Amino acid sequence: MSARVTMRDVARLVGMSPMTVSRALRDDPTVSKTTRAKITQAAQQMGYVYDTTAQAFRTQKSGFVAVTLPSLNNANFAETFRSLSDDLETTGLQLLLGSTNYSVQKEEQLVRQLLARNPEALVLTGGFHSQTTRDLIKAAALPVVEMWDLPENPLGHIVGFSNADAMTPIVDHLVQTGRRKLAFVGASEGSDMRGAERREGVLEAARRHGLPKVTIIDAGPAPVSMRHGLAAIERLSREIAQFDALVCVSDPVAFGCLSALQRMGLRIPDDIAVTGFGHFEVAKISNPQITTMNVEAGRIGREVVSVLGGVFDNATNTPMRVDVGRTMIHGGST
Repeated sequence: MSARVTMRDVARLVGMSPMTVSRALRDDPTVSKTTRAKITQAAQQMGYVYDTTAQAFRTQKSGFVAVTLPSLNNANFAETFRSLSDDLETTGLQLLLGSTNYSVQKEEQLVRQLLARNPEALVLTGGFHSQTTRDLIKAAALPVVEMWDLPENPLGHIVGFSNADAMTPIVDHLVQTGRRKLAFVGASEGSDMRGAERREGVLEAARRHGLPKVTIIDAGPAPVSMRHGLAAIERLSREIAQFDALVCVSDPVAFGCLSALQRMGLRIPDDIAVTGFGHFEVAKISNPQITTMNVEAGRIGREVVSVLGGVFDNATNTPMRVDVGRTMIHGGST
């Protein structure tokens, strides 16, 4: 195995001191552009990667922002992460990502590990956390942004939307089209807090309209996907006739439900309507296209970076609350 290339190796190649090489690789303005270019070229030629550990120790700055996401397979969370990464790159900071798999306990473990790395800031998905997580973050005294939600008791800054309120236009639309017997298809109780808020939003909107009790269809533990939606409807095939609309926790679940209904020979939306959530690509290519809610996944990431920019520039000390809103997208499924 070849020995790792060190800063001293680069210094010997260019005939300069390791200190000069270090300053050049840190873009220290005391080193001329010509010298920096020569050292950078030599480092690239030798495959040397600058170790920022010592610099972080001296400055007490790690150079990264820690982010937790519930899932790496969810297209919306992936879009948020891409916009976070793209916009944060202009600041010179990098992202350190952890996946909670929708588990509050896993989030607690990740937060503990991430805080040990001394991040510049912490970005969490959602507003529901264990008390231990909240205590750890409070003790760390660093900027915190909770995204994809608008919690009533935020840890710091928040960027997102009300998952419960976002369901009101969907129920309103179903009622306007003559639907009264609704079922909500989502993850098992306690496994998806944002999904639970959407469920409560549907129940509350249905109560306001005086609709019969909404049936809850358990699609399984989060994360639930197309196959979970399909399987849930196939299990209830004999009972589907009692509903005239399925309100699904997400577009992938809605696509699975729609596929199962079509296999049963039901006409969408004549026999039963289907709605989703999130404006995923699958909602656009589905036949018929799925009525859904666009919650601006990319904008959430951009707004988080904007909030962090204000914090890092000392432009604000007041916790910020950014509601990105939502837009209903009407498809042929209703």
